[in-house]
Amino acid sequence: MDKKPVYLSLLILCLLFTFSSVKAEDGYQLWQRYNQVTNKGQLKQYQQLLEEVVVQGNSPTLQIVKDELQTGLGGLLGKTTAVKESGGKKNVLLAGTRNGSALVKALGLEEDLKAVGPEGYLLLSQKANGKNYTVIAANSDLGVLYGTFHFLRLLQTQQDIQRLAVKSSPKTKLRILNHWDNLDRTVERGYAGFSLWDWHKLPDYIDQRYLDYARANASIGINGTVLTNVNANSLVLTPEYLKKVTALANAFRPYGLKVYLTARFSSPIEIGKLKTADPLDPAVKAWWQKKVEEIYQYIPDFGGFLVKANSEGQPGPQNYGRTHADGANMLADALSPKGGIVMWRAFVYDNNVPDDRAKQAYSEFKPLDGTFRKNVMVQVKNGAIDFQPREPFHPLFGAMPKTPLVMEFQITQEYLGQGTHLAYLAPMFKETLESDTYAQGKGSTVAKVVDGSLNGHSLSAMAGVANIGTDRNWTSHPFGQANWYTFGRLAWDHSLSSEQIADEWIRMTFSNEPKLISEVKNMMMGSREAVVNYMTPLGLHHIMGWSHHYGPGPWIKDKPRADWTSVYFHRADEKGLGFNRTKTGSNALAQYAPEVQAQWQDPATCPEKYLLWFHHVAWDQKLASGRTLWDELCYKYTAGIDSVKAMQQTWAGLASQVDPERHKQVSTFLKIQHDDAKWWRDACLLYFQTFSKKPIPAGLEKPEHTLEYYQKLDPKFVPGI
Repeated sequence: MDKKPVYLSLLILCLLFTFSSVKAEDGYQLWQRYNQVTNKGQLKQYQQLLEEVVVQGNSPTLQIVKDELQTGLGGLLGKTTAVKESGGKKNVLLAGTRNGSALVKALGLEEDLKAVGPEGYLLLSQKANGKNYTVIAANSDLGVLYGTFHFLRLLQTQQDIQRLAVKSSPKTKLRILNHWDNLDRTVERGYAGFSLWDWHKLPDYIDQRYLDYARANASIGINGTVLTNVNANSLVLTPEYLKKVTALANAFRPYGLKVYLTARFSSPIEIGKLKTADPLDPAVKAWWQKKVEEIYQYIPDFGGFLVKANSEGQPGPQNYGRTHADGANMLADALSPKGGIVMWRAFVYDNNVPDDRAKQAYSEFKPLDGTFRKNVMVQVKNGAIDFQPREPFHPLFGAMPKTPLVMEFQITQEYLGQGTHLAYLAPMFKETLESDTYAQGKGSTVAKVVDGSLNGHSLSAMAGVANIGTDRNWTSHPFGQANWYTFGRLAWDHSLSSEQIADEWIRMTFSNEPKLISEVKNMMMGSREAVVNYMTPLGLHHIMGWSHHYGPGPWIKDKPRADWTSVYFHRADEKGLGFNRTKTGSNALAQYAPEVQAQWQDPATCPEKYLLWFHHVAWDQKLASGRTLWDELCYKYTAGIDSVKAMQQTWAGLASQVDPERHKQVSTFLKIQHDDAKWWRDACLLYFQTFSKKPIPAGLEKPEHTLEYYQKLDPKFVPGI
């Protein structure tokens, strides 16, 4: 028998296997793909202008710049690109700081660099000494790194770089991911696997994934990470864990990523063996001062504490008859000499307070405005309830002019289908940021409150509850990556449009093919509204499944707390539907400026997207469409399903333009989303129909099962609880 054909066949199979392995796409690279530029004209331009790469200066951060440029340009230009300290060719890419690079200093950019601040950068086309320079210049090494990622993004998205004139600096000073990661590696409201932080192997083993995480954050300007859950564990403040935190801080530092920790308010009792955690007790103050001193010995650039207190059973200053300001200021005084800050969450509600839950944060924090230390920031969720698919902006924005407020967005989709639903959150974030508080007249947007410009605060911050886990693609749903990317881009520059961010992300994550960009962008731009329609249309809120929040549960009642039930929020009865928050109801609307109240207090002028949030509306009430509330509700739920169907059809048509691995995963998740959308529609309409007593309009699909069938459904093993 001739063995050559057998050997040849085996060789071909091996080569095919190797090729397929190289080409396999598991999503790990996120938006940081450096595939060769496909537009031949642009490729030629890049190759001509980037003949030589010069990076002047030496530091761990600048070494990352050199590595990134070498890797990025090597892939994008399709040729090996050496990075040098100096060069002699005519067309040079030059990166460095004014103080660290003689070439950058010689270009005379002092005034422009002053304008961009410590983290900002310039991307310029300059001519000097007979050479054409493409310049990445900044005041700090970190600014050069941010500028490098911006420059590579221009190449990834195939932009013209012949006449660059970019000045960029962050609109918010602190741009922070909040990880709700527990020390046992479970992640509260996390849907992408377990926690990245392998505490058992730390501090000795630094996983490459930690560095890739820091690199991804740096690429979108995120400069802080809170490693631990807001439902905090005191153990993280013990020396055993501080050594582990130090290892992460050391790994992250060259990428400009500062480490923060959550502080459990009762730590002086739990690990300090004190009998009290009263913030006015001298022994408690001394304990925290000593603990902070210890932390800074481990981590000299430690960022500070994020605190959840007196909410959902967490201990806090109110346990001792003290205020939130008393608690925050005690920690702030300990941190202040080291430059650390306190981010004190305003997410508070108390079942013993017989009032609308939407009012409680304002009621507790508004009177404290002006009483917090300068290094205290109050961290406020985008809406007054809890990261719902749609909420009006939180009334605290604009109501505390003497206190810097941190915007808290949730990137992970606790109430928006979690890890299997496609929901692009940029339109949701922008909706809040662009809302007008009228705190100082028209134009007093939430964004201006958050970036400090409205009230002259130098300290500003935006926080995002991270959707990152150990899943190979980081975020479970491939499109979940877009929400991590979106948060970073908006925290840096909240004036960016949802469309612009989507366009960037698609080009960097999939390709620059016009058809794919157009169709995927349409999918993304309509996806959040689709979720609102099939879950909580017309201002409905918090009617998700009990505890895990997956799937519909409008019938939930008789729980330990009234505001842990759906019936508390939708108030359905035979007369109508919705929570009356006007002066004839809970009067939560009074917490907003008069101009806002004027828009929302009358059902006839209230935007229908907030209608049932502020009003209890009769089933027969006619809406803008000419339909009754009941009929409009039916049409909205159906529209949500139709939107998901359209996404399925669009995605199916892109099979030839997307790698098989990601195409299959997204297709599968869209099938889950479609089935869940039907489940939501059928369950909610059947339940609300028991009050309205009205038929589903002719022409609309009827529920597949009975209400009793849906009420018995209880998803098991939902992650992230």
